[in-house]
Amino acid sequence: MEHKKTFFSTEMETRHGVVHVEGPVHPEQLALYSFHDDLVSFRLAHQQQKALIQIASLEEGRIVIVRNGELVVGYVTYLYPDPLERWAEDKIENMIELGAIEVIPDYRSTGVGKKLLEVSFMDDAMEDYLVITTEYYWHWDLKGTGLNVWDYRKMMESMMSSVGFEYFATDDPEITSHPANCLMGRVGKRVGAETMERFDHLRFKRRFMY
Repeated sequence: MEHKKTFFSTEMETRHGVVHVEGPVHPEQLALYSFHDDLVSFRLAHQQQKALIQIASLEEGRIVIVRNGELVVGYVTYLYPDPLERWAEDKIENMIELGAIEVIPDYRSTGVGKKLLEVSFMDDAMEDYLVITTEYYWHWDLKGTGLNVWDYRKMMESMMSSVGFEYFATDDPEITSHPANCLMGRVGKRVGAETMERFDHLRFKRRFMY
């Protein structure tokens, strides 16, 4: 399928001043920005910047960012599922994964996380996709937020559902290993029955085992 991308940008007021929320950002533009030192949930900030540039260079890859001036303080990524994951076993052309969403501590509880998602789905092309996300409690910043597992999950649920994500059951061992983990998905308006049927087969591997 053709992966069309239309750039959107909006401004929002935060307690740290006006920020720009925009994307999908071209890799060349991402290279010009600085990444805040606190963007370390997955790797060091400069390494994370390189990883996001690589994702933005992929045909299906999308990066939406929050920036204060030239400083990136948050981002969300979309790309095909990792080849090592169950979700890549059937290469569904119009299924992409929200791979990561990260906002530095100073900008949390300002609404920028929700705005990242809102801008992501301003592009009508996203209605062609089934977008999935796997939520694992061990990726959550429980210490930094002071939230317990269930309150954090409630926060994530509220944020994701604001743009149409819903829960999907699965027998994936990583997800079922803890009751707070979950699989969520957003079904675009133009996603057909065949895509959903193939997704169902990925969700349940042990359906016919006794």
